[in-house]
Amino acid sequence: MPFYEYELCAGECKVCGGRFTLRRPITAPELTHCPACKKPVRRLISSFNSPVKLKPVSVSDAKRAGFTVLKRIGKGEYERQ
Repeated sequence: MPFYEYELCAGECKVCGGRFTLRRPITAPELTHCPACKKPVRRLISSFNSPVKLKPVSVSDAKRAGFTVLKRIGKGEYERQ
């Protein structure tokens, strides 16, 4: 389910703070009023989260993080490094 960001059309609210985020199914009807204060809201266009390509993890980094590093030596055969 995606997250949707909403803000009040006008005014302020101490309950919702004027902006809030909800996790809703795509098939759910559009939200027109704040569930907390019942004031009219509009959905914001927000950014999305995409994975950032980082440098590959080295064997020494993996060992330092506590992972067991295996090297393939044959079909279905591995040995620790």
